[in-house]
Amino acid sequence: MVVIAALYHFTDLHDCESWYQRLKDLCTDLNIKGILLLAPEGINGTIAGSRESIDTLLGTLKNDERFSKLAHKESFTDKMPFFRLKVRLKSEIVTMRMPEANPSKIVGTYVDPKDWNTLISDPDVVVLDTRNDYEVKIGTFKRALNPKTDVFVEFPNYVRQNLDVTQNKKVAMFCTGGIRCEKASAFMKHEGFEEVYHLKGGILKYLEEVPKEESLWEGECFVFDNRVSVNHDLMPGNHVSCYACRMPLSPEERLSEHYVEGIQCHYCHDVLTDKARQGNMERQRQVILAAERHQQHIGATRHRA
Repeated sequence: MVVIAALYHFTDLHDCESWYQRLKDLCTDLNIKGILLLAPEGINGTIAGSRESIDTLLGTLKNDERFSKLAHKESFTDKMPFFRLKVRLKSEIVTMRMPEANPSKIVGTYVDPKDWNTLISDPDVVVLDTRNDYEVKIGTFKRALNPKTDVFVEFPNYVRQNLDVTQNKKVAMFCTGGIRCEKASAFMKHEGFEEVYHLKGGILKYLEEVPKEESLWEGECFVFDNRVSVNHDLMPGNHVSCYACRMPLSPEERLSEHYVEGIQCHYCHDVLTDKARQGNMERQRQVILAAERHQQHIGATRHRA
């Protein structure tokens, strides 16, 4: 059984460069794969490995007092959901380009999963999905607004153009694991919104703790690994990723005449260059040959960053 750990923590990590090599070497030794982002504002990532390996890595982080309160969400799968390890140094662990949105200084009110249904069922509460459009389209909470952003840096403009601090008195936000809401709530507090709430631990924690029969979640939840999506039981869902454009595709979308596995889908078929299409066709041929030899082709899947 492979343990998948999604984690993040905002803290003063001025020495993130020294952590870079330390974590890269440790993950390599422990055979951990996935992605870890390091920035002066903290750490963010999703990693996978054995129970012992994940516990060792988390223990190493928490030995530093700055990470002592680091929380993570776990799910499980039968096979490794990542092909490789990536440890990267970034300017932000979640890119918003709004220096005033500093979760270490100001943040909204955390709401436990058990209390989330009551909050978002209040008609006076604006329920806001802070994720991007391709994520929202495969699943979201009832009553949630979709900002229809392509990237998270567009979120501040959506708020400024569509929400009114004098009328939208209560705003409840959510995202996959909680990290985007940290930045989003800090931004909204800075903009003058007083009652700003966000789901503690994100959608993944909600799916883990709230029984399916009581759930207000609809659909599946997009994840940034080879599973593409997970269902309410946190097991791999029924979406796949288009290799060409990396959009998540439902079973119904894969019935489109424009969908060709490993080559294109209805989102990208009319924008692919002939060169790109030919390259995808050759790669897919190699994938099929590898499968016939009972091997895994390392380029079989790729995902949004």
